[in-house]
Amino acid sequence: PRSLCSQIAVRACFLGFAFGCGLLLSAGRSAWRHFGWYMCSLSLFHYSEYLVTSINNPRSLSLDSFLLNHSFEYNMAALSSWVEFTLEKLLFPELKQITWLSTVGLLMVIFGDCLRKAAMLTAGSNFNHIVQNEKSDTHTLVTSGVYGWFRHPSYVGWFYWSIGTQVLLCNPICVVGYALASWRFFRERIEEEEITLIHFFGEEYLEYKRKVPSGLPFIRGVKVEL
Repeated sequence: PRSLCSQIAVRACFLGFAFGCGLLLSAGRSAWRHFGWYMCSLSLFHYSEYLVTSINNPRSLSLDSFLLNHSFEYNMAALSSWVEFTLEKLLFPELKQITWLSTVGLLMVIFGDCLRKAAMLTAGSNFNHIVQNEKSDTHTLVTSGVYGWFRHPSYVGWFYWSIGTQVLLCNPICVVGYALASWRFFRERIEEEEITLIHFFGEEYLEYKRKVPSGLPFIRGVKVEL
């Protein structure tokens, strides 16, 4: 429908504009240079979520594939990071000029996003932003590539990407807050997803679960009573 296409175009243009603004800030020598890195990272993450989904699983493609409206909590987390950065920049400007720390954060962001996109591409049509409750005819258990390293590489990537954005911004409060909130979210999400995967694949998934770690610290997934 034309209205849907226009809504997709508006979101894509908005993300492209944000990326361009981020590049301009990054190219300058102002105190906002690291925030420019953050803007580029954030806009590229959301745009590439839609792009890779359109390649992998076009049947599941929707406006939600941008993940811009992921949840109220996600939006509040983003807003809180902007507020912290601005306040600390005004009160403690030297805190926002630790280039080596921002570089570490940028490397975390790049690693996390690349790992997540690699997971999406490896899973192909099996990947979906929404946990599936019914097994489709084409649904297979993917254990190759990055799935041979971690059971949930897309979550591992998103976890370190989210924390990396706050290290990049030198936001000490949000670094702790993001780490705790992300860990709790993915612990619950992984348990929910693994119940479904055990239902779908039975012993095949249990064997995979025994051999490959979840990839996230102190998260072992759903407990299986033997």
